[in-house]
Amino acid sequence: MRDAVVAGLLAGYGVAVPVGAIAILIMGLAARTSIRVGAAAALGVATADGLYAAVAVIGGAALAGLIEPIAVPLRWVAVAVLLFLAVSGAVGAVRHRRDPARAARTDGGLGTPVRAYLGLLALTLLNPMTILYFAALVLGRRAGADWTASQEAVYVLAAFTATASWQLLIATGGSLLGRVLAGPRGRLGTALVSSLLIVALAVGVLLS
Repeated sequence: MRDAVVAGLLAGYGVAVPVGAIAILIMGLAARTSIRVGAAAALGVATADGLYAAVAVIGGAALAGLIEPIAVPLRWVAVAVLLFLAVSGAVGAVRHRRDPARAARTDGGLGTPVRAYLGLLALTLLNPMTILYFAALVLGRRAGADWTASQEAVYVLAAFTATASWQLLIATGGSLLGRVLAGPRGRLGTALVSSLLIVALAVGVLLS
């Protein structure tokens, strides 16, 4: 059982720790809105990672084979979503500068905990590399030794816990940054930098 816990934690941190568009988006949301919104976004990402870990455990080989042929279209969809979020985030920042009340209601469509959770859940599910990552790990583990159903469940739970803890840490950092840069100029600057980074990362996804 301990092996399943360790393997799940390593898998979860392995997929979560690299700083990419998702992490930047969570940090930017938390900085511009609140820790509640950032935490909801973080849990949306963790939920998607947990679902993919469970799917990989149940039938990783078959699903990896199904996903590989559509990996390119999914990548295009993910890039389109990232570009939309980058543009809407920049527009929301400008609106916040001109009309704070209006921007609070329209911050990139992700300004509430529910929207942030569902939005980041959907965006993470669009990443075909996540399931391929978990499928490779699960299949590699099975090649060495078979797991029981309880060990597989523990693996999935550990992977979710690892991802959730890291993403919540990122959300907390974004919230603290938002408090430090609480003025209109500070929030505008962080939002525009976040949007530019997301655009750059979207281009990186497209070229990868």
